[in-house]
Amino acid sequence: MLPPAAGSTNVLVGPELADDAAVVRLPLGPGGPDGPSGEDDPKLILTTDTIAPIVDEPEAFGAIAAANALSDVWAMGGRPLWALNLVFFPNDKLPLEVLRRIMIGARDKCEEAQVAIVGGHSVRNGDLKFGLAVTGMLEPGRGRPWANTRAMPGQVLVLSKALGTGVLGTAIKQGAASEAERRTATASMTRLNQEAARLARLCEATACTDVTGFGLLGHLRNLLRGSRLQARISLRRLPLLPGALEHLRAGRLPGGSKANLEHVESSLVRRHGSGDELAFELTKLAADAQTSGGLLVALQPDGAERLLESLRSSGHQAAIIGELHGATPSEVGRIELV
Repeated sequence: MLPPAAGSTNVLVGPELADDAAVVRLPLGPGGPDGPSGEDDPKLILTTDTIAPIVDEPEAFGAIAAANALSDVWAMGGRPLWALNLVFFPNDKLPLEVLRRIMIGARDKCEEAQVAIVGGHSVRNGDLKFGLAVTGMLEPGRGRPWANTRAMPGQVLVLSKALGTGVLGTAIKQGAASEAERRTATASMTRLNQEAARLARLCEATACTDVTGFGLLGHLRNLLRGSRLQARISLRRLPLLPGALEHLRAGRLPGGSKANLEHVESSLVRRHGSGDELAFELTKLAADAQTSGGLLVALQPDGAERLLESLRSSGHQAAIIGELHGATPSEVGRIELV
């Protein structure tokens, strides 16, 4: 929706291709702001994100909101450094003690990531929302950011977390989720993508996005459009959170997830049979709007196998879910489902 950034050669990644964050060059070389871009110039990563509560516990909500916002920096291949709280709070509905506990949860999660919260801004609002504005950096010697333009034909796709937080969030709000399902979903959403990004770099990833509000299919399509590719996804390989499929069948797919599927439907090519009900259900979960979802990483097949082994060894519910292929102009962004 944003127009391209104008008038600056220091904007390396802007809003044009729906990347997870902006990347800008700090012009510290002898040429100053108008000088040529240098590999040694520091590169900052800028992002912001706010969410509505998806769990009841204030500390857990703060931690989830922080993990969700920080993830954009890791998805670009960078390291988050500082953050600002963004608070939308209904003073007339909730006591300030709730806000204090939310901010404690966010602070503790940021400290886990070695990120300092250095300030923020609050607004009186009818509904509660909380998030962070995050500044990070692409460390020297780390090469180019993992932008949506950097995936290549022949690479495969690794997803580092299970899907289903949208469906389970609805179940939690309705009181329909079991205690075990609630704990597992909360643990997934509060888990930082820091380790997954570190392992992806060791396995020579070139492109990455995190799976959040547009669902797996929406974020994948952005990646495909940026890199001028198409993809083939194996639906039965998708990792799912416990209870996600059952709550989907109970009619708990959120409205935003339904809108995601409608938005991406024109890009889908269904290779499964018309009577394959499970494939249709898995497609809905592939469009489910995620909160603090995993990283979707593009890398060569040998690197993907090493990444998958490392992720699973570190406790991630990860999977290799598909592969990338070259595309004609009319095929760019196409997602084949099998």
